[in-house]
Formats: sequence, structure tokens, C-alpha cells
Amino acid sequence: MPGFIFQSLIIGGGYGTGRELVEFFLHEGPISGLVNMGVATIIWSVVLAICFEFARKRKYYDYRSFISGLLGKWWFTYEILYLIGLVLVVSVMGSASGEIFNEMFDLPEIFGIIIMMTLVGIIVYYGTSLVEKVLSFWSIILYAAFAIMFISVFIMFSNDISLSFSQQSADTNWTMGGIKYAAYNIGLAPAILFCVRHFDSRKEALISGIFAGLIGMLPALVMFIAMLSQYPQIISETVPINIILENIGWAPFKFMFQIVLFGTFIETGVGLIHGFNERILSVKPDLLDSWRAIIGIFLLLISIFFANQIGLIGLIANGYGALTWGYWIIFVIPIITIGLKKILNDE
Repeated sequence: MPGFIFQSLIIGGGYGTGRELVEFFLHEGPISGLVNMGVATIIWSVVLAICFEFARKRKYYDYRSFISGLLGKWWFTYEILYLIGLVLVVSVMGSASGEIFNEMFDLPEIFGIIIMMTLVGIIVYYGTSLVEKVLSFWSIILYAAFAIMFISVFIMFSNDISLSFSQQSADTNWTMGGIKYAAYNIGLAPAILFCVRHFDSRKEALISGIFAGLIGMLPALVMFIAMLSQYPQIISETVPINIILENIGWAPFKFMFQIVLFGTFIETGVGLIHGFNERILSVKPDLLDSWRAIIGIFLLLISIFFANQIGLIGLIANGYGALTWGYWIIFVIPIITIGLKKILNDE
């Protein structure tokens, strides 16, 4: 379950459409892209394993208490970064929701955005139990859809995929894409600490963290290999997954996949906003359920404003790069140093 919830948190508009994978991996070439994905996966698994055990040991089930225990009086720096990241990621999700909905029904993008906002508000209204069920269930559907897509693309374009590796440039960066991609995704991991309540031992926490990193990257690997069938022209596409679906040429599957993808945008919005609500609950335990939905809709409205102003490609290319280094300094480095030291000192 933690792996599915982490995957739900990160997949969002950029990952699910393939745009993030282009920006951080495919730009460097097919082989370098795979190496960078491996780097990101290792970072995810290590950081998540430490996060889960640190949270389990000290019973930190919301990001406010977790960061306070990690950073002490500097906890507010992460709070600022989390809110910036939330708005940025949900902006990407909103932009992608509108574009997918327009592609599916040829209706104005605002309709897709409104539907997405409504469903996010309903789910966060009912709290942790429903959030865990929805995120886990939809992740299983997502994996099934990605598996069908991968098998179809591989059968139809296996030669093109193989030939794409010969286009790898020697002048490339073999690790930086993975380092950047890992940080801005893993920086939001404290939002899913509500699932740590289920861990009874260090072994469970560590194994769950390691597998969560692998589970989180698996759909990306499947999509990356599928995108190689249309390399290099796919690099310029706003929604790369659409090119793949169009080339498969099976209209019912394209429609079904876009429904699944639309659901992943809802997953990401729910994960981030529920994490923020859990943080508020840590200081205001009597928060009414109705306020969960109101807070969610308010954050979504702010995010959608930025999405409409900047657009999907601009949000991913410009916003994520700046956010990455903030997460390295404020979260990733502290958790693998201070966090690990505190875990060992607690023994």
C-alpha cells in the first residue's frame, strides 16, 4: 500500500502524460535516460526507507510533526517549500486535466478542471480511510492499463524501440536528470506518512520504503520504453502519451487509457491535499470534515490559476528545476544525515 500511495502522489500531470519523463530523462537520450531513472529509483528507495522508519519510530504521521522532529526550529522552511511544491504540482495536474478532457470530448478545458476539482474535494472530505482505498485501487487499474499499452507498443514497434538506442549521444549527462527528478518528487513524501500507522516493525518500514521507490518508478519505465518507439519527435509533444496512443490505433483503448490518466490526476491532488489536511489536524484536531473539502478546493483554485497562466510545458521546464535544489537542501540531505543519525541514536 505505501508504494501505491507514493506512486499516486508523484504520477500526476507531468509523470502521467510523459512530459516529465521527456524533460528529465529522454532529453539526454535513450540509454542515458534509463541510467538516470535508475539513479532516481535508488534515491527514492533509500530516502523513503529512512523516512518510514523515522516516522514509525517517533510516531510522526503528518508532515508537520515529522519535519519538526527532523529540522527542529527550522521546520517552517519545509512548510514554505511544501506549499510551493503543492501549488506547482497541482498546477501541472490541472493543466494536464484540461488538455486530456479536451482531447477526449472536444469540450473546453475548464470542464475537465471542474470535474477534477469536484472529485478531489469529495474524496478528501471523507478522510484517510477512503484516501488509502482510492489511491491503492486506482493504482492497480493504472498498472493494468500501462501493461496493456506496453505490450501493444512492444509488439507493434519493437524494431523502432531497438533502433532508438543507436541514437544515444556520447555528450550527455548520465546522472543529473535522475538527481533532479528524484528530489522534487521525494520532497513531497512526508505528505503520505499517514500510511506509516500500519507499520509494526523496522523491517516492515524499511522494506516498504525500498519497494515504494521501485513501485513508483515502474510505470515511468514502462512509459519511457513505449516513448522510445516515437523518439526523437516525441520530445516536442506537450502530452507525449497521446502520440503513443494514436499510433497504437485502437480508439476504445485510447479512451479508456485517458480515463485512467484523468484518474491519476485526481490521485495526485488527493494525496497532496490530504497530506496538507493531516498537517492542519495535527494542530487543530477538531477540524470539520467540510473544511477538508473547502481547503482542498481553495488550493486547487490557486493552482489552476497558475496552470492557466503558464501552461504545462512551462510549469515543468521552469518550475520543477528551481524546486529541486530546495528539496535537496531542506529535506533530502537532512533525512539521510540527521534522520538516519536519530534513528540509530533511538536504539
